[in-house]
Amino acid sequence: MITAKYISLKGFAMTKLDDALALGVQDPKAQPLYYDLFLNSLFFVPIIEEEEKQEKQKSEEGDEGALPLLVQANGKEYLMLFDTIKRLTEWADEKVKYVALPGHAVTEMSLPNLYWAMNYGTEHQKMFEPKEIAWLKDIVRQAKENEPEEKAQPQSEKK
Repeated sequence: MITAKYISLKGFAMTKLDDALALGVQDPKAQPLYYDLFLNSLFFVPIIEEEEKQEKQKSEEGDEGALPLLVQANGKEYLMLFDTIKRLTEWADEKVKYVALPGHAVTEMSLPNLYWAMNYGTEHQKMFEPKEIAWLKDIVRQAKENEPEEKAQPQSEKK
């Protein structure tokens, strides 16, 4: 059996997320695979660089966390997500500050009416609408509600 690594037109190797997105576009029945992979993938989210004064003030008050960079376009705010550091630095530059978060954490923390732009500027970009994000939030919430039941079972009952 011969296996081939897919290469995009720009010469970047395709990621598993790219493959799942392409498959989901071709076959709607494969979309659950894409969303499952999305929620369990690691994303690099560019953050706002704060001035030294603000950093000093924060360190005195306690760290409140990083602020994600939001891009405004056509009257909408987009959270930028990249599945590789290379894609992030191709979009921004090598010096960009970022946080790495799993998809389910990005989903949980996302604000209403916020759009997402995943892998923007690549052949494998995807835009998420607030309705789609709300649906993903519901999936994450349901998974968390079911999680304690599984952990609560004694080891002898798990077979």
